[in-house]
Amino acid sequence: MILGSFLEIISIGIVIPFLGILVAPENFFQNETLQPLFQLFGFSNPSELLLPITLAFCLTALFSNSMRLILVWLSTRISLAAGADLSVGIYRRILYQPYSFHCSRNSSEIISATSNKTNEVVYAIIIPTLAIINSIIIMITIIGALILIDALVAFILLGFLVFIYSIIIFIKRKQLMRESVVIAFETTNLLKALQEGLGGIRDVIIDGSQEIYTKIYQKSDFALRRAQGNNMIIAGSPRFLLEAMGMVAIAIFAYILVQGPGGILTAIPILGAVAIGAQRLLPMIQQAYASWVVVKGHQSSLQDTLELLEKTLPDYADKPSAVTLLFNHNIAIKQMFFRYTQDTPDILKRVNLNIKKGSCVGFIGSTGSGKSTLIDIIMGLLEPSNGTIEVDGIALNIENNRGWQVHIAHVPQHIFLSDASVEENIAFGVEKKNIDFERVQLAAHKAQIATTIESWPKRYQTYVGERGVKLSGGQQQRIGIARALYKNADVIIFDEATSALDDTTENAVMESINNLSKDITVLIIAHRLTTLKNCTNIVKLDNGNLEEIGSYKDIER
Repeated sequence: MILGSFLEIISIGIVIPFLGILVAPENFFQNETLQPLFQLFGFSNPSELLLPITLAFCLTALFSNSMRLILVWLSTRISLAAGADLSVGIYRRILYQPYSFHCSRNSSEIISATSNKTNEVVYAIIIPTLAIINSIIIMITIIGALILIDALVAFILLGFLVFIYSIIIFIKRKQLMRESVVIAFETTNLLKALQEGLGGIRDVIIDGSQEIYTKIYQKSDFALRRAQGNNMIIAGSPRFLLEAMGMVAIAIFAYILVQGPGGILTAIPILGAVAIGAQRLLPMIQQAYASWVVVKGHQSSLQDTLELLEKTLPDYADKPSAVTLLFNHNIAIKQMFFRYTQDTPDILKRVNLNIKKGSCVGFIGSTGSGKSTLIDIIMGLLEPSNGTIEVDGIALNIENNRGWQVHIAHVPQHIFLSDASVEENIAFGVEKKNIDFERVQLAAHKAQIATTIESWPKRYQTYVGERGVKLSGGQQQRIGIARALYKNADVIIFDEATSALDDTTENAVMESINNLSKDITVLIIAHRLTTLKNCTNIVKLDNGNLEEIGSYKDIER
């Protein structure tokens, strides 16, 4: 930027000798200050100066504009690299946030900040800020050059421009802040409308509610684009006024200069330099102002982005792997209470439970009884409000929680499947080059889905579609079970994992679970008591209370 600003000075300064030689070469040749230079290069008459000064003028213009191009290239590369750092940094921090954070935030808000608002930070904050800095540096050098040429004209021009833009900024800054809030808010709402409409597309089609979701989307889209349009108008409008007034000002300066000593011959070189200086200065100050408008208009998006970027990472995030917490004996829950917030009632109340390693424990209870919440706490996703959960006598906390989670594989009721192959979904979270295919096949056989997969033309390379849309509900759940078995965890948790299976398949899957190693601890949430008939113990919950613990026969009675 600094180098470019010096080239601007040279390109403006060389106008004076260029125009001076064109208009009155004799006067320029007789300049005593330049005589040593003329003698050095062997110039003996004024006509010999025209070609070299013309070449110098052309080369300076070419070099100056080449520097501008390089500056644009460098600024863009740096800005986009910074944007990539921001986006990856936010995404990484979000992934490492505790489960409670994700429960309390709308996913569209997070996705919007990670993608859309990060792009806004690049294109509406970083690039414009670099443009402002560049414009200020160039404006300072241009004003400095103009002061050397004609101080009075330079100060009048600078005062005029500063006065005009200061008034505009003072008038419009509050409106820009209002539009900034609208842009940040509606960017999130727009993504939310897309997610909800497309995420529930089956119900939308069945209910015929396409127009409702279209109106929701239209409302946010219109408000967003109107705010963006207002900012564009505020940013661009001063240019037209100032260009017209600039032409008037140059005409006035020309009139004044022509009336002075030396007349038109003296005035033309100075006027040419001032005109070119003004021609460079006006776009620079307009660019600085327009960039300021863009930055101001996206300030709320920047705040939303920085809020997520400031989320702390856990200590284990930068370690190669978590130190595994030993699990050889039991999981003990002692006097545990849980509530989501201080203002909400307890979901779990004074829970005491002992789960031995290698046992199979079932959890049953009505909807809202606290089964899934209890399992989330056992998995280390949620922290008890009071009481403790201990593994072999060691209380779980933020330092050792990750070391406990490496023991766990989870099969939820609704399986998340990525738009990838069956193999990649079973070995979920493992790079394709590191997948153990034999383990994939073994896990599929235990989950009672290998026969189905191997009947497909592409077998384990079959793509399942977004969220497993190409598979039936039962197939999705069995792939989820295979995923848990592939992990070779010693604690496997099934959260309503067999609810979409028919009785025959469920019995086969449960038999596979029962035949697992005796060192594997299995926890099963189910609505049907019969699903839990082979469990070592069954825990019955009611309204957050641990109502009964016993065998299948005890609970059945």
